[in-house]
Amino acid sequence: AAPVLTQPPVLRGDRLVLRPLRPSDAVALARHTADRRLAEATRSIPHPLPPGAAEAFVAAALDPAREEDSWVMETAQSGASADCATVPAGQLVGLISLKPLCRGQSQIGYWVAPAFWNSGLASEAVRALIAANPHGSRTLFAEVFQDNPVSARILTNAGFEYIGDAEAFSVARERSVPTWTYLRRMD
Repeated sequence: AAPVLTQPPVLRGDRLVLRPLRPSDAVALARHTADRRLAEATRSIPHPLPPGAAEAFVAAALDPAREEDSWVMETAQSGASADCATVPAGQLVGLISLKPLCRGQSQIGYWVAPAFWNSGLASEAVRALIAANPHGSRTLFAEVFQDNPVSARILTNAGFEYIGDAEAFSVARERSVPTWTYLRRMD
């Protein structure tokens, strides 16, 4: 059986703080997830984003009966993004989640807002989550759409191994999309 989820811990990287969601995050989540490029890189974000979708996501993430833990990727200090703009500390730049499966396994998922693509923030968040291993998982799984090789490289650089091809439905694309599946043993 999957573990019972408790309040996700705050995790820290060099440039990021990974913290549980707050109701006030809905505005920034709606702004970022309304971008078609981001929505199409995920399974579950619709495009166009319906009114209230971000608020519903936050409410689900805060529900004690939730199916996964989610953390906001928040900048820990002022710095530059991939597009050379100065980003203030405390800015929501993405989201990372961990869904418990069974037999000591969890599935990791993440997205970073397009303004922060190619900044290394997704890699830092994945490494921080692996280091903390908040579910005490023995194995982590992840999947990426095959037209997103950057996300695949983030996983392989974090020690994930490619294990096969599959398909996953993308709500924004309204179709199944080929995926690559990855596994990382934590032992």
